Amino acid sequence: MSSDSPHLVVLHGADLPPRPELFTADPRVGPVSYTTADHLPDVLPGARALFVWELFSEAVAAAWHKADTLRWVHAATAGVDNLMFPGLVDSDVVLTNSRGVFDRPIAEYVLGLVLALAKDLPGTHDLQRQRAWRHRETEPIGGRHALVVGTGPIGRAIAGQLCAAGLTVEGVGRSARTADPDFGTVTASTELHLVLPRADYVVLAAPLTDATRGLIDAAALSRMRPTARLINVGRGQLVVEADLVEALREGTIAGAALDVFEDEPLPESSPLWELPGVIVSPHMSGDVIGWREELVRLFADNLARFLDGRELRNVVDKGRGYVSGP
Repeated sequence: MSSDSPHLVVLHGADLPPRPELFTADPRVGPVSYTTADHLPDVLPGARALFVWELFSEAVAAAWHKADTLRWVHAATAGVDNLMFPGLVDSDVVLTNSRGVFDRPIAEYVLGLVLALAKDLPGTHDLQRQRAWRHRETEPIGGRHALVVGTGPIGRAIAGQLCAAGLTVEGVGRSARTADPDFGTVTASTELHLVLPRADYVVLAAPLTDATRGLIDAAALSRMRPTARLINVGRGQLVVEADLVEALREGTIAGAALDVFEDEPLPESSPLWELPGVIVSPHMSGDVIGWREELVRLFADNLARFLDGRELRNVVDKGRGYVSGP
């Protein structure tokens, strides 16, 4: 193996990444080791590049003491909270993510959830299965107010879809600003309690950091309108799940659409499966046909940059836990 070869390690779960030829054809890549979590400590020594294909894996932290020559870690996810452990954060190893792959799919999914909640599509489906002809009136979405928590690329894509559907959209981000091109107004997350009462839909698309963990708790839920709905496509830990269950049971808010949870898969014992006004989906909001290939293409482009000594795409600010910038 030459000194320029990255000795690439690919950490995978049940499925291997598709189209491996996109990143193995270049002879400079050198040896490639495909491994699962239990064997990662065995193959990590001597590696210079690690492709974390196993989504949300905690194996890298457990094997980090074996990363003696590692220079770069790339995550096949937008969120990198599972990689924000001290060993990696405090090192000079560059961390990149898959920002950009999921923006439009998640935004479309959120628009679909807003429509499903407003038009009671779950209720229509249930009545159809019962062969019950029951006329109802549904809600408009035009003119309703959406609060998007998280003003990165995914949040901005969500804002674009919701605005196009006729909603007014306001953002909540790390810092306040006016005249934002996508949100108009952005409120600082520390002032979230001030803007929650005016939202019909609260959409969570923020990364999971120390500042956002448990952001939506009993106090935040009590500030929402009783007719409002919560939509979470960020991370489950943004919400205190027990508080949400209580708020739904008590009618503090009207409903929720949840794609992410504190524990995944969502346990069968969770009351969220059966609470009225709740839509549960299995962490799939960004997964459209071809998403795996897009992830590999992005990684292959970054690998070529790594080999050439060029600037990498989507470099994570390890002090913040996400890619900085618009």
